[in-house]
Amino acid sequence: MERIGETMKRVVKAPDFVKRYEQLRGEVMEHPGVQQFLSAHASEVNKEIVDRSLGKLYEYATSSHGCGRCTDLSNCVNMLKGFEPKLVLAQGLIDVDYTKCPNKQLDDERRNVSKMVDSLYMPKDVMEARLPDIDIFYDDSRVHAVEAAHRFLTNFDQTGKLPERGLYIYGPFGIGKSFILGALANELANRRVRTVVVYVPEFLREMKQSIQDQSLNEKIDFVKNAQVLMLDDIGAETMSTWTRDEVLGTILQHRMAEKLPTFFTSNFDFEGLEHHLAYTQRGEKEVVKAARIMERVRAGSIPIQLDGENRRGH
Repeated sequence: MERIGETMKRVVKAPDFVKRYEQLRGEVMEHPGVQQFLSAHASEVNKEIVDRSLGKLYEYATSSHGCGRCTDLSNCVNMLKGFEPKLVLAQGLIDVDYTKCPNKQLDDERRNVSKMVDSLYMPKDVMEARLPDIDIFYDDSRVHAVEAAHRFLTNFDQTGKLPERGLYIYGPFGIGKSFILGALANELANRRVRTVVVYVPEFLREMKQSIQDQSLNEKIDFVKNAQVLMLDDIGAETMSTWTRDEVLGTILQHRMAEKLPTFFTSNFDFEGLEHHLAYTQRGEKEVVKAARIMERVRAGSIPIQLDGENRRGH
């Protein structure tokens, strides 16, 4: 019986194998990336090293570079999805190292940005909003709101610090107040600012339930310590003394003391919200406590009135 070593020698020396080997070698050596690498390492690489490293060179040459052969990350053709090969010298031979490709970097960037926004009970379309999508030609009040949002962002861009005051955007139901919050939250996410966007009525309902599972303090801490907090539809909730003073009051007091910006949307202007806060679900009127909450709202936000027709029915 012929030894396997002798069989391999005979196969390797066969005319068809040699022809195919030389063809592959020629294709690999003609690859621009391979030529550039060999030129840069001409003093360290000889023919023997090239021949012994031909497998790695072939792996490199047949891969996609700069996502040129991949439509997106899910359709990556490389051995490691989302990574492209780079030729390196290792232990006297040519080897392949893998680094993130442009599609992978873009995908990671999007994932990182999405992690910078925490949304509690907010509609998906609101959380996908972008400032350029806001129709500023609809009316002048929309222009003022977008300009105020841009001023907040510009201030942060120029100073590297978040302004202490957010916006209090108020106006009729369904005119796009929440959409502006979502758009601004995404702009802040692109700047690596973590934002928590909360639909207030649902949040306060959950706070009551959280007493039973002992997660109340944890949830309040999460909201009150956000870099930027956005409270959507404040005033739409059924207010109790406890949710007003122990939940909302605690959050706003902390943020005012720490100079953390808070944004609001509401159907009420300042006076209307104060009147709403003064009456509990039991019909009790507590003017002083409502005024205390409003002091924190006024100190932490700039009022912006938004007008227009209800667009949700369109």
